[in-house]
Amino acid sequence: MRDAAILQRRFQQLTTNIEDFIHGKPEVVKLAVVCLLAQGHLLIEDVPGVAKTSLAKAIARSIAGATVKRIQFTPDLLPSDVTGVQVYDQSTGGFEFRQGPVFTNILLGDEINRASPKTQSALLEVMSEYQVTVDGEPLGVPYPFLCVATQNPVEYQGTYALPEAQLDRFMMRINIGYPENLEDEVRILADGVARRKPEELKSVMELDDLRLMIQAVQGLHIAPELQNYIATIVRSTRSHNDVRLGASPRGGIALAAAAQAYAAGSGRPYVLADDVKAVAVPVLNHRLLLTAEARVQQQTPESIVREILKTTPVPRQPMDS
Repeated sequence: MRDAAILQRRFQQLTTNIEDFIHGKPEVVKLAVVCLLAQGHLLIEDVPGVAKTSLAKAIARSIAGATVKRIQFTPDLLPSDVTGVQVYDQSTGGFEFRQGPVFTNILLGDEINRASPKTQSALLEVMSEYQVTVDGEPLGVPYPFLCVATQNPVEYQGTYALPEAQLDRFMMRINIGYPENLEDEVRILADGVARRKPEELKSVMELDDLRLMIQAVQGLHIAPELQNYIATIVRSTRSHNDVRLGASPRGGIALAAAAQAYAAGSGRPYVLADDVKAVAVPVLNHRLLLTAEARVQQQTPESIVREILKTTPVPRQPMDS
C-alpha cells in the first residue's frame, strides 16, 4: 500500500461505490472516506430525510468483513445500553460482562442528540481511546473502529446539545444538504420508488485492505513547514476576537491526519497546503464556540475558519519526500 497510485485507486473505489447510492454529493462522500482512513469519527448534522443514516450504512456496506452495529439514541437510552453491562451468572456465582454495541468496527449512532447527556458521554472513552473500562480493566474494541453519528439541528424538538468534550472527539462535522439539482432529486426518488436500500451495495474491499490503507495514510509525509501552517491555523482560532473557545491541540492533530487522508485521495505521498484547506472547515467548525456578539452578527464557525484560512500565510509547496 506504499504506492500512492494504488492507494488512490482504492480510495476512488470506495467513494465511487458509496456514490452509487448517495447521489450528487461527491465532496460529502469524499470527506466521509477521508474521516474513515484518518481513523477519525464522523458527525453528520442536518435536517431529517437527507440520507444521513444512508451515508453511514453505505460506508459500512462497502467493506466486507467489517462488523456493523447501530444504536438508535432515544431519551430513555442508558449508558450500559451503549458500552455493555455486567450480568450475574447463577451457574458460576459471578458476573459476566455482556458487550454493548460499541464493540464493532463501524458504529452507527442514529440521532445521537436525542439521548441524555449522560448517555452521550458513555461514548467518550471508546471514541478517544478505543476501549471500554469494566471494573478497572480496559477492554479494547475491534480495529479499526469508526463512529458515524447523525444528529438533527438543536432547534428541533427533543434534542440535547452534545457536550463540548464529546464534540471534540469527532474528527469532522459535515452537512449533507438537499439535492443540488432536479436530476439528483429524480435519482433519489427513483431509488425510493424501487425500494432500493444501501444494504444492497456490493463490498469493494476487505477489512484487511482498509487496515492497510489506514497504515499507508499514516505514513504520508507532512513537511515541517506544513506542520507549522497547521499549528498556526489552530492557534488563530483561539486568538480570534469572535471566538470564545478555540480549537484544542487535538483539533490540530485531527487536521493533520485528515489532510494526510485527503492527499491519499489525490494520489500523492505527501501533503500540500491545499489538502489542509480542503478539510479545515469540517475538522474545525464544531470545535469553536463563538462570542455572543458574533452570534448576533450572524457569524458562524465555518465563516471564522474560512477567514483564518484566507489570512494565514501559505508555506512554500514542499517537495515529495
